[in-house]
Amino acid sequence: MAQSDLSACKADLIGEVLVFSLLGKALYEELDKTWLDTVIREDMFTEIPFGEGQTEVQRGLELLRHWTKENREGVSEREFKTIKRDQLYLFVGTDQVLAPVWESVYFSAEHLVFQEQTLQVRQWYSRFGLQAERINREPDDHIGLELSFVSHLAKRALQAVDQNDERNYEDLLQAQRDFLNEHLLRWAPVWAKLVKQNAETDFYRGLAYLTHGALLEAADLLQIKMPKEVKF
Repeated sequence: MAQSDLSACKADLIGEVLVFSLLGKALYEELDKTWLDTVIREDMFTEIPFGEGQTEVQRGLELLRHWTKENREGVSEREFKTIKRDQLYLFVGTDQVLAPVWESVYFSAEHLVFQEQTLQVRQWYSRFGLQAERINREPDDHIGLELSFVSHLAKRALQAVDQNDERNYEDLLQAQRDFLNEHLLRWAPVWAKLVKQNAETDFYRGLAYLTHGALLEAADLLQIKMPKEVKF
């Protein structure tokens, strides 16, 4: 691999690792005020090293920068409760879940969890030595876990580049292509659309745009023809 190609590959992979890891954490882990204050203090949304040419990423960053500016002095208790309420209505639900975070829900006529897609995703994790933290207690196909898995594959590919292991590097890129094509690219854009339509905060609306844009960028870089999105 030529040195110029190597440098470009490493830059793209580093961007993937950072952005998909950040999105996975933001969408999967319990919402934490201390972490939100860290996001603001470190200006994590000033720029993103992946997909900044994507319109969706640009819109996501615009919203998240506005949210950061509005909370420059730290997240108040009132703002934290507002974000928590938005999270509840979007992803947990009261009468209705506005933007379900589980892949299976989008493919089940009854909108159920722990379906075929859950087991398929579990097999993907296992193939690369991973296991969902709360396996058998919650579905493995949470959008945050799937995004984190893409970050993991990119990190492994980056290690292969550093080790000059071109065969392993190509295998890991193909794994990314297959996983994105079979899973995230089929349902995450629909999830993002639901969040954009229903979110009450710039924080979650911005994350939805950023997630969608990052996935589009990954598809472009990996030369994936966008699969048909699931109807929901």
